[in-house]
Amino acid sequence: MQYKTIILGLLQQRTQMHETLRKERKLLTTMEKLARELRTRHQAWMENLSQANPGNDRSQISSEAMEMALKELEDRLPPVSAADEEAALALDRAMASVLSHTSRG
Repeated sequence: MQYKTIILGLLQQRTQMHETLRKERKLLTTMEKLARELRTRHQAWMENLSQANPGNDRSQISSEAMEMALKELEDRLPPVSAADEEAALALDRAMASVLSHTSRG
């Protein structure tokens, strides 16, 4: 998983937050911290889902776990403004591409 890429996309959707972090020179450290949190939550959800559904395909469990971990993280971030909606759609397409590539191999 490319957690940093996913987090950077989430931050870029929130242009005001992204710009503030960039100006304060906190973008990289914030991105890395959130990427670690996303990875930890993704792994925890994978473990929970694997135990709850031991017969399910690992790639399916991974995808579901990522959705849940992302939802948790996004709920803690400020909402995306209407002006940033187009960027959100681009991120959704990028995440779908990343998830489809990781589930293949």
